[in-house]
Amino acid sequence: MNILKILQIIAVIGTILTGLYSLLRPESITGFAGLSPVGGRGITEIRSILGGLFIALGAVPLVLNSPVAYLMLGITYLAIALVRAVSMFMDKSVVQSNVISLAVEIIFGIILVIPL
Repeated sequence: MNILKILQIIAVIGTILTGLYSLLRPESITGFAGLSPVGGRGITEIRSILGGLFIALGAVPLVLNSPVAYLMLGITYLAIALVRAVSMFMDKSVVQSNVISLAVEIIFGIILVIPL
């Protein structure tokens, strides 16, 4: 197994772990993502979107073991990074947690779009 494949697996596992954290500890997401769940509806949104979606996004490349699935996840991360970067300046939210998230999204995105 080459280093790029290992890095891609780390990226998908990181994606799954982000989803699991959001699914299992939605009230704790405030410090992680700056979101505050309001009532049952807010908790459900965090569990379903940040939890379920990120678990699926990470699990599908592992299950299918397809270069296209890894590519799709990489493009997703790069799209998130692009929107985050623009939003950080538009919303005046250039703060440490956003910069860290942006860096991770760019790194994961690049790692995942590089073909093996």
